[in-house]
Amino acid sequence: MFTGLIEEQGSVIELVDNDGAARLKLSAPITATDATHGASISVNGVCLTVVEQGPDWFVADVMAETLRASVIGSVKVGDRVNLERAALANSRLGGHIVQGHVDGSATLLSRVEGSAWRVLRFTLPADLAPLVANKGSITVSGVSLTVSAVSAAAEAEQWFEVSLIPETLAATTLGALEVGQPVNLETDILARHVERLLSFTNEGSES
Repeated sequence: MFTGLIEEQGSVIELVDNDGAARLKLSAPITATDATHGASISVNGVCLTVVEQGPDWFVADVMAETLRASVIGSVKVGDRVNLERAALANSRLGGHIVQGHVDGSATLLSRVEGSAWRVLRFTLPADLAPLVANKGSITVSGVSLTVSAVSAAAEAEQWFEVSLIPETLAATTLGALEVGQPVNLETDILARHVERLLSFTNEGSES
């Protein structure tokens, strides 16, 4: 379990294909300090398990399903990634509840600069659109954000916007994101549970 508050930007040291899966070695001077075998670390919003570790690096395996469902398979050696260790049970929940289970991906449509912020607009997959609400929480490449605008349900092409302060731009990879680049998305866990409950209610009313 994570909070979506990024602890550092690490970098990809090594990427090895493993018969459809992959093995990542990541530079992580902060998050690797107390990493142990089997620990969970969020890498661009994907919960990965530490299989090897050193004083400032760790290695994690990425299974084929994770490569399919996220954009982590597109990272290259030298790329920066958002890193967060699993939350402690006694820590403050500064962001929101993030599982590290990516729902899908989105693409940056536009960047608009403000006096002290930047507005990013992303595509929104149709199956995830009902789970994204104005002022609700969303995780973009591991970063806990508040939705500042979202497309109307009737629009053919769905999208959402987030407004980023300078600290978020500097502390995460979102500050260097260019139009056309992909990101991982995780919707709010409460929204997913409500959708699931409603699916049973709707099925019952039709029978």
